[in-house]
Amino acid sequence: MPYVNVQITRGATRAQKSALVAEITDALVRNLGKKPEHTHIVIQEIDEADWGFAGMLTDDWKRQGGS
Repeated sequence: MPYVNVQITRGATRAQKSALVAEITDALVRNLGKKPEHTHIVIQEIDEADWGFAGMLTDDWKRQGGS
């Protein structure tokens, strides 16, 4: 039973998350022969102020010109 935990910063739409779940499930079926009905995908959305990147919090990094 595959369990996949995806962590992203907040802001993805429901449609984007739905597509992500479908594509990850398809990849597990195609590459590992896993059954979709046994596949669990959890998406955790994290505030940019709670995510560190390049030595600083992501919201600060973006304010300084990061993309």
